[in-house]
Amino acid sequence: MNREEEHSMEEENSMEDAAGRNFKGRKCLVIGSGLSGIGAVRLLEQLEAEVTLYDGKEGLTEGELRAKLPEDSRAVCVTGELAESVIKSVGTAVLSPGVPVDIPPVNALRESGVEIIGEIELGYSQEKGRIAAITGTNGKTTTTTLTGEIMKAHLGEDKVFVVGNIGNPYTSECQRTGADTVTVGEISSFQLETISDFHPAVSAILNITPDHLNRHHTMEAYAAAKEAVARNQTKEDICVLNYENALTREFADRCPARVVFFSSARKLEEGYYLKGEKIVKAGGGREEELLDIHKDMNLAGLCNVENVMAAIAVAEGMGVPMDTILAVVKNFHAVEHRIEFVASKGGVDYYNDSKGTNPDAAIQGIRAMSRPTILIGGGYDKQNRYDEWIESFEGKVKWLVLIGQTKEKIAECARRHGFWNIRFADTFEECLELCTELAERGDAVLLSPACASWGMFPNYEVRGQRFKEYVNKLPSD
Repeated sequence: MNREEEHSMEEENSMEDAAGRNFKGRKCLVIGSGLSGIGAVRLLEQLEAEVTLYDGKEGLTEGELRAKLPEDSRAVCVTGELAESVIKSVGTAVLSPGVPVDIPPVNALRESGVEIIGEIELGYSQEKGRIAAITGTNGKTTTTTLTGEIMKAHLGEDKVFVVGNIGNPYTSECQRTGADTVTVGEISSFQLETISDFHPAVSAILNITPDHLNRHHTMEAYAAAKEAVARNQTKEDICVLNYENALTREFADRCPARVVFFSSARKLEEGYYLKGEKIVKAGGGREEELLDIHKDMNLAGLCNVENVMAAIAVAEGMGVPMDTILAVVKNFHAVEHRIEFVASKGGVDYYNDSKGTNPDAAIQGIRAMSRPTILIGGGYDKQNRYDEWIESFEGKVKWLVLIGQTKEKIAECARRHGFWNIRFADTFEECLELCTELAERGDAVLLSPACASWGMFPNYEVRGQRFKEYVNKLPSD
């Protein structure tokens, strides 16, 4: 082979690599028909795969499933029990994040030798740029959104894609990526269970606290899922970790990437930490004050100080100049549904923290309050414990108004801790009316339920939107 032929072959191989994995003609089964599932079907069809969409939700018809797809989709739609003939006919199954990896249909596919991946892995198979991946029990959405805004300020709107658990399927954007683009992903533990080759240039694990134990069963399994974000990284890559979380701090010893710490409670020799009211960058024996958390930030609460430090670390790890990073941070406002100020009505401040879907996240919501607070709690039972959440009230919570599946469980826990100012509501509307009656001028009403919204709402966004609509209809002062 002469040098010209060799160069031609290298060029051809490079083009093949850039095009991503080849699914042409492959029989693929997509399980789950939410945003991720529909995104996966669309991508696979664009890649000329033979696609079957399956959803085993009780009562769902094939016609209703078909209606979720584009009119020109050629995918076969299957509902009810997954037939053995379908299981034996496919080569790859793509699981939506909401589909547990240990349910009977998935086990049957695995036993039949079917390749099982998730929507994130499918999107990654077509990725051509660099990736920053952010996970953690709490703070993912704020940190991901802020990091995305920083990257856009650096590279331009059309060069940055913010995807994942934030609500924009990776599969909807991956084909638009190129050598000069960056994908910023909010990646949940559910999504990390089904990765194999996913490899971010910079990853971040913000914290690991009890959550989703009904899905992962043990804290060890939950932590392992979070840690998987760095599984394929090397010392050429960066993993940003929270020094103040025991599990992330311990993970640093076995993390394959170069670790960069942030801390909200102590001085670090290397990394980012909170010094009084200033966020400081330390390294090489030097310290640099970056910003004042009260004068230069529009976000409330220590949790958001940690989110900002993580975003700074991720963005700097991706090569963004510090001047650009700080300019974006100073103009960044709260993400919708995360300790979001809604309005002041009748001297009462209303805050929407609907994304506080677990006790640890809800603790951050309470800590951010500076007024006596009427707190809305309760919802779907994820088998969490509520003791630390109740203990965080510390005289700040005047009334706890409970709704949903967990209301009796939370009330029992609250009484064990000596908190008795509890009221119950059967509907969300009744709950909101009760909070308005209980609140006095100078108080705050905080929706921070410590529970998922399922059972009463399709998601936390709808719950938060309903809260905001109610508040905005209240008479002004």
